[in-house]
Amino acid sequence: MVPGADAYGAMRSDVPVVPALKDGETVGWVFLTSDFVSTTGYSGKPIHTLVGIDSEAVLTGVRLVKHSEPIVLIGIPEKKIRAVIAEYVGLDLKAEAAAGGSAHDLDIISGATVTIMIIDDSIVRGGLKVARMLGLGGLAEPLAATGPKRVIDEQLRETRDWMALTGDGSVRRLSLDVGQINEAFAAQGDATAIARPEHGPDTDNYVDMYLALADVPAIGLSLLGEAEYANLRARLKEGEHAILVMGRGRYSFKGSGYVRGGIFDRIQLIQGDISVRFRDRQHQRVREIATDGAPAFTEADLFIIPAGSGFDPASEFRLQLLVQRAIGAIDKVFLTFDLGYRLPARYLKSEPVASTAAAPGVPAASAAGDERAATQKLWLRIWEARKIDILILAGAVALLSAVFFFQMQVTRHERFTFWFRIVFLVFTLVWLGWIQNAQLSVVNVLAFFSSLTSEFSWNAFLLDPLVFLLWFSVAAALLFWGRGAYCGWLCPFGALQELTNRLAKLARIPQIEVPWGLHERLWPLKYMIFLALFGLSLYSLDVAEHYAEVEPFKTAIILKFQRAWPYVTFVVVLLGAGLFIERFYCRYLCPLGAALAIPARLRMFDWLKRYRECGNPCQRCAKECMVQAIHPEGNINPNECLNCLHCQVLYQHDQKCPVCIKKLARRQRFEAQTGISGPDGNTARDVLAPAE
Repeated sequence: MVPGADAYGAMRSDVPVVPALKDGETVGWVFLTSDFVSTTGYSGKPIHTLVGIDSEAVLTGVRLVKHSEPIVLIGIPEKKIRAVIAEYVGLDLKAEAAAGGSAHDLDIISGATVTIMIIDDSIVRGGLKVARMLGLGGLAEPLAATGPKRVIDEQLRETRDWMALTGDGSVRRLSLDVGQINEAFAAQGDATAIARPEHGPDTDNYVDMYLALADVPAIGLSLLGEAEYANLRARLKEGEHAILVMGRGRYSFKGSGYVRGGIFDRIQLIQGDISVRFRDRQHQRVREIATDGAPAFTEADLFIIPAGSGFDPASEFRLQLLVQRAIGAIDKVFLTFDLGYRLPARYLKSEPVASTAAAPGVPAASAAGDERAATQKLWLRIWEARKIDILILAGAVALLSAVFFFQMQVTRHERFTFWFRIVFLVFTLVWLGWIQNAQLSVVNVLAFFSSLTSEFSWNAFLLDPLVFLLWFSVAAALLFWGRGAYCGWLCPFGALQELTNRLAKLARIPQIEVPWGLHERLWPLKYMIFLALFGLSLYSLDVAEHYAEVEPFKTAIILKFQRAWPYVTFVVVLLGAGLFIERFYCRYLCPLGAALAIPARLRMFDWLKRYRECGNPCQRCAKECMVQAIHPEGNINPNECLNCLHCQVLYQHDQKCPVCIKKLARRQRFEAQTGISGPDGNTARDVLAPAE
């Protein structure tokens, strides 16, 4: 790792580095990048690289030790990665410190863009940290700032138009036309890239990208509007910040790499020695820019800067854009362009010195009270902004409740019941799920129980009005109808399963009827999954949330399948199984369904009607139940029933239910013998009413 070294010394106690020795004298140092930087790749784990450095802050050796990246799975030999890493030998960190880590050319491998960038970031940043800690090459750690700290002024909430925001630097711009891009690739000197220029007039817009620090109240309110800004602030945790990136032109700053790997590989935020690369969970699309005079953008997105990144909103930073040009079937050439940003001074204030003593006459709890009042005001604003959405959901829940209350009248009409259910499921999937993202999750249940063990507050649950209304409706429905009201009608993923199975039946895909003995033994799986997650949540809610990915809801509904391929594959497998076994996931694997079924045992009413003949001898309802929730002896299992109401349609069907058929036959014989018809001249079929 260090040329000429013949031994290693003991690791230093203050800095995790090992001296490289020659004849007992230190000639360099060796360190592991993951001891100094925690940048993670596709796998979510650090890439461990061993680095050697000499006294002049020049890298003398670099070796890939361990990684968990799926580069081999996508057909990239690991030796190519190691070859790129070997080129870092000779890198002068003094030049990197002067250029903010961008003094060298980045050799990117097509298909492993993010992995190479993560390795580059860890080598350069880790090397700079070591060099400064040890004073190598004249580098030293930056002096601590003196004087008052500059922070965002949260009280400044003045909204401004687009011209004012761009005029004072609140919004910064990077604009490149086709001619500039072609010139940049020509200057790079790659003959293959030069031979494949971007076509069109040189003045055509290639990329027009804008950047703003969106969590600054005055900027965020101007660009996002009050409702969207309130949603953003509700999402941000303490210490987190957010940038808004807007773009138009031929080239997308997002690309499509994040769909496969969950990481946005075309942009990264750089501030001094720190860099932040964004993942899909730190991303949110913006529908429209609210400020007056804003141009039309083809993409606008929020990106969350994590709290532990070391980002300082009061200091200058830059957003680096990676531009790529295909030179073959899989090979590409890359260039980077920087969009610098400094928050204008008008949005900053000097942080007051914190006082340890309470002011005279001011209660110690006043600050906490102010915080609660501010949070309450926030959720009230959110509810006010989403009045229409709330009314639509409330109307849907009221309509569904009416159907349940008057189920006997509704289910007399088989065709109406069928189409009403199809339309309602489409509404649930498209509007409630894909548009509003109102998909309940077992994570909500775990978070609720976790909050009971700490300082419980409704405010956190009220910040998402549709989810709160759904949970309120579910709580009421559990007492009246059990879990089926939600699982059978209001769960977007459940609707997706049922609708895809309907299409499978239309395509004559054979359906598998699980033998009752096996079916009954598979039921407990979802309860075991829920109990395992609940147990994990008692240890760590974060760990439980990680394993709650057993729910496919985030991938299929929230992210609309725009996620890394393992998650999408998992969902496709579940939906594929559902083509043959209706509601496969709901039946056997759903921990949320299990969580709802447990308290549903407390329901006060038994609405679904049965005949004495149900189960013995008639098995019609049991055979046609889509989730096999009816036991062979005729009893309905309330823990598994999804309240689809199909059994109630059969209960009154004079051509399918044996009891109704017999009643109709007796009535017709009576009419034939006596000549007496029903009221108003109706026939027996018209007046036939089911027995109670």
